Amino acid sequence: MPAVSDAGPLIHLAQVGRLNLLKQIFGKVTIVRSVKHEVVDEGIRLSHPDAVLVKNAMVEGWITVVTPTSRLLRRAKRLARQEKLSLSDSQTLLVAKTLTQSLLTDEKPLSILGRMYGLGVWNTWTVLLEALRAGFIGKVEIHAAINELGQKRHKLSARRAEEILRIADRLAPSDT
Repeated sequence: MPAVSDAGPLIHLAQVGRLNLLKQIFGKVTIVRSVKHEVVDEGIRLSHPDAVLVKNAMVEGWITVVTPTSRLLRRAKRLARQEKLSLSDSQTLLVAKTLTQSLLTDEKPLSILGRMYGLGVWNTWTVLLEALRAGFIGKVEIHAAINELGQKRHKLSARRAEEILRIADRLAPSDT
């Protein structure tokens, strides 16, 4: 089941060395050109190592870039104004809806709209938890991601971190 991603999950999963989980779970991931610019072009310009990982996934062909049609772009501009979203986020949402694919985002307003549009919505944490459930990673990787992302970059509250760890314990109770 392929997915369409905004920048957040790509950046965060690459930062913890787990970008490959998207390939394992979704097979293929589509991004709009503006997401590619934000994650890869700007990331490389700013010497972010995670940008190179995303670029490599594009070269491997499991992350693909689409250019929205002029009709979709007009709709995205209207949606961005109405819902106070970035143009990139509204393009990502409409491409996911058009392709009837899951939406990958860490943005709460975009998640809510994605659900309203009937899309499966995933974020960095649900991807990591699904990877744990599927046996692609262990609980130690969940703990490491919470330490790396949650405390430093993702602004994860202590309550939310505890909730993620409780879910991880239910998914893999004997894993360390």
